[in-house]
Amino acid sequence: MKKIKLKDKEFGVSLDSDEIYKIVKQVAQKINSDYKGKETPLFISILNGSFMFTADLLKQIDINCEITFLKLSSYLGTSSTGSVKELIGINENIQGRHVIVLEDIVDTGITLEQILLELNKQKPADIKIATFLFKPAAYKKDIKIDYVGKEIPNDFIIGYGLDYDGLGRNLPDIYTLIQ
Repeated sequence: MKKIKLKDKEFGVSLDSDEIYKIVKQVAQKINSDYKGKETPLFISILNGSFMFTADLLKQIDINCEITFLKLSSYLGTSSTGSVKELIGINENIQGRHVIVLEDIVDTGITLEQILLELNKQKPADIKIATFLFKPAAYKKDIKIDYVGKEIPNDFIIGYGLDYDGLGRNLPDIYTLIQ
């Protein structure tokens, strides 16, 4: 197992870049199928973590679409703080539009709940959720996740956009905390 060390933590590869590519392609195929012939959806990428997933996913999307970005924060170190702080908002009018929220990972659902509360105020036609990774054991909400790339255990992970105190986002593989 390939291992790396960031600060005081050691991580081992749990998903390599080839498997990541296959997962992203499967999610894109489902979205392409569901939105074929529909009005242009707006993808909302949740920063910072989803930037790699978003870039790779959109390369596989073959329908007309638009993209915007929303930045929120709810993590400190390796733990969720339990509160969400909006940092950068959306400038596009989403009233009556099909919206697809792109998340890197859904664990507790706290961030997702806050995003949906804010987006629903603008009365979109509908909102779908696409996440690269999902932690069902950590999930505390009752929000439907429409597109799940892969379910994973409730472990702390980094790489492919996910970080540990700002480090590791650039890694092409997903690593799980060992110690």
